[in-house]
Amino acid sequence: MIRSSLFIICYTIGITACNKFPCEPEKPQLTTVITDDTFQLTGVAISTDGRLFTNYNWAPEVHDKHFLAQALFADEVNNLWAVTDYANSHKLVKINLNNNTTEKTYSFDGMTAATSHIKNVQIDDQHQFAYLTNSSEGGIVVVNLATGNMRQVLQEHYSTKSDPNFTFIIDGRELVKNGQPVKINSDGIALTPDGEWLYYKPLTDDKLYRIRTEYLRNETMNSAQLGSQVEDLGHFAPTDGMIFDQKGNLYIGDMRKYAILRITPDLKMETVTVDANLIWPDSYSISKDGWLYISCSQIQKQPEYNEGVNKRIAPYAIYKLKIE
Repeated sequence: MIRSSLFIICYTIGITACNKFPCEPEKPQLTTVITDDTFQLTGVAISTDGRLFTNYNWAPEVHDKHFLAQALFADEVNNLWAVTDYANSHKLVKINLNNNTTEKTYSFDGMTAATSHIKNVQIDDQHQFAYLTNSSEGGIVVVNLATGNMRQVLQEHYSTKSDPNFTFIIDGRELVKNGQPVKINSDGIALTPDGEWLYYKPLTDDKLYRIRTEYLRNETMNSAQLGSQVEDLGHFAPTDGMIFDQKGNLYIGDMRKYAILRITPDLKMETVTVDANLIWPDSYSISKDGWLYISCSQIQKQPEYNEGVNKRIAPYAIYKLKIE
């Protein structure tokens, strides 16, 4: 492979092949975990006991036989959480993986609009809270898992809105639908390992934001008060999902560059790997043994973004990447 060849040449001729010595190590490579020739895999979650879960977009021929999920999250105490979006009804479902039973369902009906797209979820086991993004209107859904109380906040705040002045270029052209630039609001979301900060961002721009979870858990604070506590971290890259490792590094994708990036705790951005197989890296999960699992959904190749032409390439895949 090209990367291996470069490493061998670098090792053999030393300084003449490198800008500095010793030569920089190879970037980690993707390992294929599963592939599917039919269904567009979008979510991924690896449980504490090593079970891998995924979900795919709804298909009429199977929807009566399958659990319909938009996103998945495996928590630290062996529960799988699924965000469902079916018949304009949004729910968060807790599945106990110790006995494979649905333990609790939280319905957002009446709180979110029927047209809302409730996307990614993060679970704080310590404080018993869930945080979800609304990628259509923009906003953060906060759920007190102990009491069942829930609310949507920051709907009008700029941090949950895609920057109208950002041009999202992918595969050499702007992503458009029905002749208009695609704008996807708050989508990616990640909790720091200590649960004290929630990081989030709109999908179709490169800005990153965060807010202390103590403010989100405070039900006396309204959206305006919460907005004053949002921190703008600056420009990084457009990403769909994102996730923290236990060292406080934030992993994101850059769909434009077919890349996985790492943002260190001091906000330095590094390229972890670039691979042509990373066709719209979508969702992430990290296993106990230090593998980053990545689903690739090929969103930009769907017909609605290509004047009705389906440019998706089978198979759809989930990959893993060693990060620890």
